[in-house]
Amino acid sequence: MPLFFKLSLKRCCCAALLAATLPAWAQAPRLEPLPEPPPPPPGIQNDQSPEPQVTIIQREGETVEEFRIHGRLYMMKITPRVGRPYYLVDERGDGRFSRSEAHDTGVRPPMWVIHSF
Repeated sequence: MPLFFKLSLKRCCCAALLAATLPAWAQAPRLEPLPEPPPPPPGIQNDQSPEPQVTIIQREGETVEEFRIHGRLYMMKITPRVGRPYYLVDERGDGRFSRSEAHDTGVRPPMWVIHSF
């Protein structure tokens, strides 16, 4: 195949693809500005945010993300350099953290050894 034919075939393919995508560009949706957010619920002042504050701490071999609401630490995500990340969660609010895996359902079936050879 001559080089001229290869180049013209590539140009024809590119032109066909461009022509096929033009209708999609012409039908782009018209965007409208978002409305103002509603005021905070009663009991929460403007300086109190319901969103958690996240502090990221880089240590040797791991990254620790601390999650706080109103200054109280309630969860930490630990991402080791090697291995899967895990969470330490204060479930009762008493400052005692328990380990929770990322996709852990909490179900622990009994795994007793009944007989071994």
